[in-house]
Amino acid sequence: MNIGIIGAAAGVTALAWVVVGRRHGRAHLPAAVVLAAVVSLVVTLSFVSSGPREGEDLYGLVESLSLIALLGLMARWSPVRQAVPAGVLGGVAASTWLLRYVMPASPLEGIGMCAFWALGVMAAVAVGAYLRSLDTRRARAVRDERAAQRLRLARDLHDFVAHDVSEMVAQAQAGQVVGVGDPGQALAALQRVEQAGLRAMATLDRTVLDLHAGPGLEGLAELAARFSSAGRARVGLRVDDRLDVSEETAAMAYRVVVEALTNVRRHAPEATLVEVAVRAEGGMLVVSVDDDGGGVAQEEGRGGFGLPSLTAQVEAMGGHLRAAAARGGWTLVARLPLAP
Repeated sequence: MNIGIIGAAAGVTALAWVVVGRRHGRAHLPAAVVLAAVVSLVVTLSFVSSGPREGEDLYGLVESLSLIALLGLMARWSPVRQAVPAGVLGGVAASTWLLRYVMPASPLEGIGMCAFWALGVMAAVAVGAYLRSLDTRRARAVRDERAAQRLRLARDLHDFVAHDVSEMVAQAQAGQVVGVGDPGQALAALQRVEQAGLRAMATLDRTVLDLHAGPGLEGLAELAARFSSAGRARVGLRVDDRLDVSEETAAMAYRVVVEALTNVRRHAPEATLVEVAVRAEGGMLVVSVDDDGGGVAQEEGRGGFGLPSLTAQVEAMGGHLRAAAARGGWTLVARLPLAP
């Protein structure tokens, strides 16, 4: 029996185990690497003890390439404490397979052969580590954006809400002074108080929605009803009752709808209908919001900071968000993982 096929089968099986079990593959990686590396080292020791053999080098190449792929994936996804010992073992196994088929003239030559093949291992680990650093930088950018958003909300509360409330107080005081002698001026003062109050309420509403993570999918009905009662646009809501999503995904879906409705209120006041749909499709949760507020005309006006920030948060959890003009209005579609 060709013993080399055992090592190749172990390497390919471990790689397939990780790739096929994508959702849990990150937890499997160190175990898969250790298993494949142990089998590889045992096969190598068997070859070395019995002398080099010919005709099985293809199996060794497949085995080594499988280990190298596993090491690259582990460098990207696995926790450092687990990845380092498993990586050392896997690197040794992937670098020494040549000793099965070539008898070095001296120990120095053997070290040189293994070191040359180890370059492939180091390249795979370097690529995995680089992709890992990109993920880390993206997560840090999302955190920085959230901090900047909190600062912006604090400035909004101070600059706008405080100003509107102080104006309400001033107008109420003025109405008390002039109201006795001139009812017309008192009525005008009350109207100005009402306008300032409406502005303050709008600012508070936007601020609270931004700060509140959202109750999830169960809160969409109340959100749609509240939006419909506050303006001319009516919200049509369709949510699949059979959805089974994680709490994090449900909260992000709620935030997507909040941002879309806020943009309709700000940039498409002429909209009369907003269609909101939440459904499962292709293993993802799809949230779509469409309005009839004239998307082409409003496209330039929807370039604020809300959508870029929301896009970064959606992508950080493995999803995708797209917003564009469509069918005489505006459409926003977010695809979120059913589980984070």
